[in-house]
Amino acid sequence: MVMEGFRLSMRLWIQSMLLCIAVCCLNVRAHQLHKGRWDLLVENAGVSAMHMTLLHTNKVLIFDQTLAGPSQISRTDPPCNSKTPAAGEDCWAHSIEYDIATNKVRPLHVVTDTFCSSGSFASNGTLVQTGGWSNGDRVTRFFTPCSDSSCHWVESPTLLSSRRWYASNQILPDDRVIVVGGRRSFDYEFVPKRPGEKSFQLPFLVKTNIVGEENNLYPFTHLSSDGNLFIFANKDSILLDYNKNKVLRTFPTMPGGGPRSYPSSGSSVMLPLDSTNNFQRVEVLICGGAPDGAFKKATINQTFVEALRTCGRMEITSSNPVWQMEDMPGPRVMNDMLILPTGEVLIINGAKQGTAGWQSAREPALSPFLYRQAEALGNRFRILAPTKVPRMYHSTANVLPDGRVLVGGSNSNYGYRFSGVPFPTELRLEAYIPYYLHYNYDPKRAVITSISTREIKYGSSFIVSFSLPRRPSTNLRFHAYAPPFTTHTWSMNQRMLSLAATAVVKGNDGYSVGLTAPPTAVAAPSGYYLLTIVNGGIPSKAEWIRLIN
Repeated sequence: MVMEGFRLSMRLWIQSMLLCIAVCCLNVRAHQLHKGRWDLLVENAGVSAMHMTLLHTNKVLIFDQTLAGPSQISRTDPPCNSKTPAAGEDCWAHSIEYDIATNKVRPLHVVTDTFCSSGSFASNGTLVQTGGWSNGDRVTRFFTPCSDSSCHWVESPTLLSSRRWYASNQILPDDRVIVVGGRRSFDYEFVPKRPGEKSFQLPFLVKTNIVGEENNLYPFTHLSSDGNLFIFANKDSILLDYNKNKVLRTFPTMPGGGPRSYPSSGSSVMLPLDSTNNFQRVEVLICGGAPDGAFKKATINQTFVEALRTCGRMEITSSNPVWQMEDMPGPRVMNDMLILPTGEVLIINGAKQGTAGWQSAREPALSPFLYRQAEALGNRFRILAPTKVPRMYHSTANVLPDGRVLVGGSNSNYGYRFSGVPFPTELRLEAYIPYYLHYNYDPKRAVITSISTREIKYGSSFIVSFSLPRRPSTNLRFHAYAPPFTTHTWSMNQRMLSLAATAVVKGNDGYSVGLTAPPTAVAAPSGYYLLTIVNGGIPSKAEWIRLIN
């Protein structure tokens, strides 16, 4: 009897241990699932991705600077086919178009220097690209996407009034672009201009300029729900009526240990706007940066201080705006911030020490962070799977229509240097695969089968049909996303809206729902947006729509 009891106890203990191991394995598997993973896409893209933007043709435009010396890909335009490039030019390409579907790149010819320039999209999908260095600092360039290989850069040297090097762009409700700031340019201007119009002085940029460090370049700009422009530089921010050149509000100084703008580069997003308040409530999130004096210490003394780990979040439309501060899981500078199709924010790329600038940072930040805005304070961050490729100064990232994140660049050195430096020039293109793309979530993943119209007028309704393996969740959302122009950790013009929807109707071939477009171009400037269905937190592949007047 004693022996039988012992055997029974041992059997129960073994079963209990096996159950614990199984549960533990499931927990580990679920934990790994939520970290995502990385895929190498292109071993050598030829050009370092200093600037990156997604086109509505499902291609990605990438470029660096034209005065960087030999890249790793040759031009194929006629002058270089005949070996007779124009005087002062070479036959190395400094711009490429990456085709998502084929995973191939096409070299492009850009003449003037695009180093540290800016961009935004016009309503017809044309990239309006401004400024740069040397012979490019007053140039406006245009790239109109095409489905074949017939599209190329068009450059105009006469459209900018001031030098625009490290400036920011924002598309406006009237389809003009406002270009703000730049090195020693404490003003703003518009593209295109009205007759006789020049640039407009902005004393705020003088006030936020730190001698020897600046820390007010690539200012963060967000179009607010009243049509005015939120501008953040260094640690401070204003609301500007750009039509009257009048500062309407001065916001509280952001606490948290130091500057956030280039070269102490953190990043910023405007959190998704929602139809439940008619897209009126606007919150801005700013994360990362470097302490006061970090740039001088890095460039003069080769002392690389720890980056900031603080984030600030503020409702800029509040009658009493206040920064709500919280800590990331670790310090970060030169971090890109992207709004994922779910509405969550991805913080990716960058370093843990130093600042932006040639060889001015150390300790790559290899693990992205996920920021879940709807969670309670203190529970909003998750550490994700690390890459093996350091993405330091001059790295970029863009969200793709299928929900992956394209990551490229990192050129911490002048020119293309692949040895003898701490962080060589990086030509690999990777994709970060977020948790929601795991096949475990496929039963929740909607597939958009049709959209009643792709050209959608403000305030109008349109029908979206979709299929689902299971019944739709009660948590069903419809997001419209304007992809950004990304450079130097700043994703300009990025914007997401959660659209109003009717009740979902089940039909023979799936489901359909009526959506209502945003009411005005103030809520969502006209142009191309990615439409995504998010079912129970899991996004569909996005489809392009265009908002028009």
